[in-house]
Amino acid sequence: MEVTTGTAEIGDLDAFIEELDRIGEETGCAIQALDARYVAGPEQLERAVALANRSFERGENVARERSVEILLYAAGRRQINRAFEIGVIEGERAVVLVADGEDENRALVALGELLEDGGWTPGERADPELIETFYGITDAERAATDAPLRDLVCERVALLEVEK
Repeated sequence: MEVTTGTAEIGDLDAFIEELDRIGEETGCAIQALDARYVAGPEQLERAVALANRSFERGENVARERSVEILLYAAGRRQINRAFEIGVIEGERAVVLVADGEDENRALVALGELLEDGGWTPGERADPELIETFYGITDAERAATDAPLRDLVCERVALLEVEK
C-alpha cells in the first residue's frame, strides 16, 4: 500500500472517480480517495487495506471492487452508502489517496498530478470532532482510556471484521 496526500479541486466528482479508475486499471491498483478530515492516521488505512485484501482472498468481501471494500473498512461500515460519507465530494478538498496493487509507485506519480499542496501525512488534517461523531466515539469512551483517537478508529475498522 502507498499513500499520497494533497488538495484536490474536484469540479466533477464522476470525472474525478473515472480518472482514479483509469489510473487503477493502468497500474493494477485498487485506488481509493478519502476526505482527509476522516482519516485519523496511516494506521487506519493500513488496517483497512489489509482487512479488505484478506476479505477478498477469503471470498468474504461485501463490495465487488477492492477499492470500495477498502472504503468500507476505513469507514468501519458495512453499508456502502454510509461509507461514502468519508469519501471525496466536489469542491476544493484535502484528500488522502490510497493505492494498493501491482505498480503502486507508478500509481502514486499519476495520482500526484491530481493534487496540490501535498507532503503532509494522513491524520494531520483530521477533524477530531467529525471523527468522533462519525465513528460513534463517546466522551465516556474517551474518558475511560488514554488511547489516542487513531487507535479508537483502528478499533472500529477491526470491529467491522467481527460484525461480518
